[in-house]
Amino acid sequence: MTVSQTNFAWATLLEVGGRGRLHDRLAQALRAAIRDGRLAEGAAVPPSRALAEDLGCSRWVVTEAYGQLVAEGYLTARVGSATRVSWSPVTEPPRPSAQGAPSRPPIRYDLAPGLPDLRAFPRRRWADAVRAVIGSAVHYDLDIPDPAGHPALRTTLGEYLRRSRGADADATSVFVCAGVTDGLVRTCRALHAQGIGDVAVEHPGWPRLRAAAASAGLRVHPVPVDHDGLQVDDLARTPARAVVVGAAHQFPTGTVLSPARRAQLVRWAREVDGFVIEDDYDAEFRYDHHPVAVMQGMDPGRVFLLGTVSKTLSPALGLGWLVAPAATLTALRTANPVAVAPPVLDQLALSTFIDRGWYDAHLRAARRRFRTRRDLLLDTLAAEVPQGRPAGTAAGLHVLLHLPEDTDTRRTVQAAASAGLRLADLDDYRAGESPGRALVLGYGNIGDTEIPAAVALLRHSLRPAATRR
Repeated sequence: MTVSQTNFAWATLLEVGGRGRLHDRLAQALRAAIRDGRLAEGAAVPPSRALAEDLGCSRWVVTEAYGQLVAEGYLTARVGSATRVSWSPVTEPPRPSAQGAPSRPPIRYDLAPGLPDLRAFPRRRWADAVRAVIGSAVHYDLDIPDPAGHPALRTTLGEYLRRSRGADADATSVFVCAGVTDGLVRTCRALHAQGIGDVAVEHPGWPRLRAAAASAGLRVHPVPVDHDGLQVDDLARTPARAVVVGAAHQFPTGTVLSPARRAQLVRWAREVDGFVIEDDYDAEFRYDHHPVAVMQGMDPGRVFLLGTVSKTLSPALGLGWLVAPAATLTALRTANPVAVAPPVLDQLALSTFIDRGWYDAHLRAARRRFRTRRDLLLDTLAAEVPQGRPAGTAAGLHVLLHLPEDTDTRRTVQAAASAGLRLADLDDYRAGESPGRALVLGYGNIGDTEIPAAVALLRHSLRPAATRR
C-alpha cells in the first residue's frame, strides 16, 4: 500500500510498513498505537469498511486485524456498537503534591556506625589485583564456583587468620561467603539441621543478626551485655545451645569479652553440647595494644568464626568468611544446598590482595588514620558535649556516647537528620525497652575536617531533645 492510497490521518497514526501478511502488519500497527497511548482506552476505531477504504485494502484485512486484537484484549467488539480500545498503557500513579511540605536537607555529615573510610578504599592496588587475576586465571577458574569458595582464597584466608587473628584455620575449615549475615544464616541452618532450635544473641546488638538467626528457623533469646561482655550466667538460664557473640569488640557497646568470660563461655558450650558463633566485628582496629586474638583458637571444635572485609575495605565487595568446626562441615554443605559463593574473580582478587601484603599495609594505614580521627572526635565531644560520657573507645570504628537519662535520643536523631547529620540511637539495637540513653557515633566514614561541624550540629540537636520522660 502507498501513502497516496491512504487517508492522511490514519497513514500518520498507523505505520503499516515492513514485510509479512498485510493483516498481521495492520494488527501490529494498531497494537503499537494502543500501547504507546496514541489510541486511548475507550476510543472507537473506524468501521472495518471505512478503514479498508482509507487504507486501500480489502475489508477482510481489517476484520482479521480487529479480530486478532479482540482476542488479545486490546479491542472490544459489541454487536450494534463501535469497536473500541479496551487497554491502556501502565502509568505511574500521580505523586502527591509536595507543595507546602518542607523538604529534608541532604545528609552532610555521617556519624552513623557500620562503614569504613570509603574515601580511602585502595583503588589502585585493588585494580592491580583484579588485573593480575584476569591475566593469570586458568580456564577452570571460570567454571561454576564451589559454594564453599575458591581453594586459593580459602587457603589464603586460613593462613591470614592464623597469623593475624590467632585462629585455628586451614583451607578445609574455611567457607567463603558474602559477609557476616550470609555466614550466620548458613551456620544457623546447619545447626538447625543438627537439632539445635534455640540461639542466643547479645543485647544490645545488630538487629540483622537476630533476623538472620530467626530466618533459619531458630528461636532467638537476647542475653544482656555488661562491662565484661556477654553475661554467661544469664545465657545458661536460656534453652539456647548456640550463641552469637562479639568477643574482640562487641557492637554497639564496644566491650571486650573478658578472659574469665571467654573461658566460661567455652565451658558452657561443652556442657550443653553446643556452639559459640564468634562475630569478629571490626576487631582489626584496636588502638591501645595489639588486637585481641579470636576465641575460635581456644576450642575450634566448638567455635565458629565469622569475618568480612566490609569494615576494612568496603561492603560493596560482598566478601566474607566462615571458619567452621570439623564436625559441622558436612552439615554446612547439605543444609545450604543453594548457597552461592561470591564471584570467583573477586575471590581471587582478594586472595592476591592479601598474598602480596597489600591488605596488611592497608590495615596499618587505616589504624593510624582511625586512631587520629577517634582522638579528634573524643576531644571535640569533651569540649562541645561535656554532659556525654564516651565508652567503647579502645577499638573499632564507633564510640558509645552515654547521655543523661532525661535526654530524648529519638528526638535528637530526628533533629540532627533535619539539620543534615546522620546519627544512630542505641535503642535501635535493643530488642526492647531498656534504661540508659546513648548514641552510637561512627567515625569510619567521616572526614577529619568534618568532625567539628558534625559535633556542633549534635550539640544543637541535643538542646530541644532534652525533655523529661
